[in-house]
Amino acid sequence: MSSAEFVAGWISGALGLVVGHPIDTVKVRLQTQSRYRGIVDCIVKTYKNETILGFFKGMSFPVGSVAISNSLIFGSYSNALHYLTGTKCKDWKNPPQNHHVFLAGCFSGLVQVYFTAPVDLIKVRLQNQTQSFRTHAKPGNPQAHYRGPVYCAVSIFKEEGITGLYRGSTALVLRDVPTVGLYFLTYEVLCKWMTNDGKMPDTWTMLFAGGCAGTVGWAAANPMDVMKSRLQMDGMYGVQYRGIFDCVSKSIKQEGVSVLLKGLTVNSLRAFPVNAVTFLSYEKLLQTLR
Repeated sequence: MSSAEFVAGWISGALGLVVGHPIDTVKVRLQTQSRYRGIVDCIVKTYKNETILGFFKGMSFPVGSVAISNSLIFGSYSNALHYLTGTKCKDWKNPPQNHHVFLAGCFSGLVQVYFTAPVDLIKVRLQNQTQSFRTHAKPGNPQAHYRGPVYCAVSIFKEEGITGLYRGSTALVLRDVPTVGLYFLTYEVLCKWMTNDGKMPDTWTMLFAGGCAGTVGWAAANPMDVMKSRLQMDGMYGVQYRGIFDCVSKSIKQEGVSVLLKGLTVNSLRAFPVNAVTFLSYEKLLQTLR
């Protein structure tokens, strides 16, 4: 992986994260807490109780680590695609075949999971902490458990061991491997469809294709994303689920099949602008740095 891809991956990932984190916080809370009646109710209560800062809870840790995770996604995708196609760099005049794009995307989804799993776990737990630790910390208060990301990581390690930091990682693999493949495939197909043969896509094409890729990928990922979030919260105050299948079974039994669609609307709303910004900034930065 070149330094250009690392830098482009960090900046594009950070930009996308800042754009989408407030919506992601709403999504996570809708998936894991039953106290909200819907998106608007969650937004109103979060703002009323926690001000605008409540929407950015858990963001500092992902921003600090996004350099590695985003570089792993884009870097491993590019390297896998070059290996499969026998090329050294991306050539818009000779675009890769769709099955190569999908396989390279699946590979990149698998590679980044074991780095992002602990980061995502900490993010989800901090996003679900609806009260201030310093102000409301009382014995037994489930909403004031962690002071910050480092404290959260240390607490999880002490209370649940190293496996606790990877809670929900199997669901993360099942979510990311096929959907990251679909993510890159959607982007490449739309870019080719909207661009004359042999030419590089323009800015608006990259924005649109990137946004659509994010929306399609997250729509496909949503059912397993719900299970992943619930498994990550599990163990904080006692274990409810024995694994993925038990989580799926109990969730459907208690809330119906519609539980698999929880957060779908907000996920889709978040995915378009986040991935439009991510793809555009990555492509442009890579051109500049190279």
